Amino acid sequence: MNRRLPWITMLVAAGAVTAAALSAQTPSSARAPLAEDVFKNVQTLRGIPVDEFMDTMGMFSAATGLNCTNCHQADNSTSWDSYAIETRLKQSARRMLRMVNALNKDNFGGTPTVTCYTCHHGDQRPRRIPNLAIQYSAPPEDPNEIEAFSGRGMPSADAVFDKYILALGGAQRLSAVTSIVAKGTYAGFDTEQAKVPVEVFSRAPAARTVVVHAPFGDSVRMFDGSEAWVASADRPMLLMPLTGGNLAGARIDALLAFPAGLKQAFRQWRVGITTLNDDDVQVLQGVTAGQPPLNLYFAESGLLVRALRFVDTPVGRLPTQIDFSDYRDVNGVKMPFRWTTTWTDGQSTVQLAEATANASIDPARFRKPEPARALK
Repeated sequence: MNRRLPWITMLVAAGAVTAAALSAQTPSSARAPLAEDVFKNVQTLRGIPVDEFMDTMGMFSAATGLNCTNCHQADNSTSWDSYAIETRLKQSARRMLRMVNALNKDNFGGTPTVTCYTCHHGDQRPRRIPNLAIQYSAPPEDPNEIEAFSGRGMPSADAVFDKYILALGGAQRLSAVTSIVAKGTYAGFDTEQAKVPVEVFSRAPAARTVVVHAPFGDSVRMFDGSEAWVASADRPMLLMPLTGGNLAGARIDALLAFPAGLKQAFRQWRVGITTLNDDDVQVLQGVTAGQPPLNLYFAESGLLVRALRFVDTPVGRLPTQIDFSDYRDVNGVKMPFRWTTTWTDGQSTVQLAEATANASIDPARFRKPEPARALK
C-alpha cells in the first residue's frame, strides 16, 4: 500500500493551484514541458518531462517507504510552491542520486543497474546487519519477478495468443467490435478510495478515453492513437502530455480493449511460466529494442489476468501492474469488467456496471482534451 499522505485532497480542500501549473496549460512549443519549466528549485533532475519527473518521485517513495511530506515541507496544503522549499531529506536525495549515477557510470556503463531500491528495499535507511529471520525463512514469491523466458517445453507465443483470442470469443467476433462505451465506478488514491462515477470510451484499433468524475472535477486520461494526455486539477499541470514509457503504456491500455492488435505491438515474444494466486499462469513477454518490455499473464482458461508494463526514469525502471477479472459477455465477446491498477503512486480500481459494443462515440472524445478547470 502506498504510504503517502493524501496531498491531492489537501490541495483540493485548500482550493490551491500554482502559477506554474496555470502557465503550463499550453506549452510554448511542441515539446513536452520539462520539470524545470513547471517546478521551482529543480537542481538535479533537470531536462526530463514532467510525467517522468513525477514517476521519479514515485521511485523515491517506493524505495524509502516515505511519503511526500516526509521529504518536502510538512505543510503543503496551500500551494504546489511549498514543495520547492529546501529540506534536509531533499538534499540527501540529491547526494544519493549523484552517488547512484557514479556507481552506474563506473561499473555498469551508465546502465541504471543500481537504483534507490537496490539498497533501501522500502526502508528509509539501508540495513547494514544481515537479517537471520529473512535468511532462514521461505522467501516471498513475486510473480512479477520472472528470471528467464526459456520457452523450452512451452507452447509457442502464437499458440498462447490464439488461445487468448479464442477464449475471448474468437477472431471473427472480436473484429466485429469497433467501439466500446462503458460506465461504472472508480476508486483510487486521488479519491481517497471513495467510489465515483467513471466512463470509458474505446475505439479500434487503439484509442481510449477514461473520464473519472472526481470530487475536484473531471479527471481525463486520453490516448488518441498516437499522443496521450492527462487533464486533471489534481496534477501539477492542468494538461499534462505523456511521454516515453507512459505514452507507450497508454497505447497498451488502449490496445487491450481490441486485443487482436497486441501481438504486433512488439517485435518479439518470449514464453515463460509463473504462479499467480496459487495458480500456474503462462507469461508472454513482448520485447522491442529501445523500449521497456511488456509482460502478459494468461490463466489456464486463456484469459488475460495481468499486464505488467514499465517506465524508465533517471533512477531506474518502474512497474505498473494491471489485474483483470470479472469477465462478462458483451456482443459475444468476453470483457473484463474489473481492473485494478497498481503502481508506485498508488492503486485504483475500476468496476464496470455496463458496457455497450459498437456504440456511436463523438469523435471529440478522442481529441486533445482541454486543460482541467483550475481549483477555486
